[in-house]
Amino acid sequence: MHYFVPKRCASSSKIMYHDREAAQRAADESFVERGAELWVYHCQYCGSWHLTSHQPGSYMAAPIKGQAKRHSRKRGYKPRHQ
Repeated sequence: MHYFVPKRCASSSKIMYHDREAAQRAADESFVERGAELWVYHCQYCGSWHLTSHQPGSYMAAPIKGQAKRHSRKRGYKPRHQ
């Protein structure tokens, strides 16, 4: 049997879609089949379209001067002295 292997982005290893409509169709199919809500975004590295489970605008912006940085929750984490 021959299986279709989708082309993947070198930087993120996500499936590459040629246009926004194809990516949106894949996101809609995923919601119908698995109930997974996915969003479409344009990749700045490869120039194609990808799917993400993160809602747009949910990423934390870079800290503003004077604000505390987020710290790792890893066990045994020791921050470097600056």
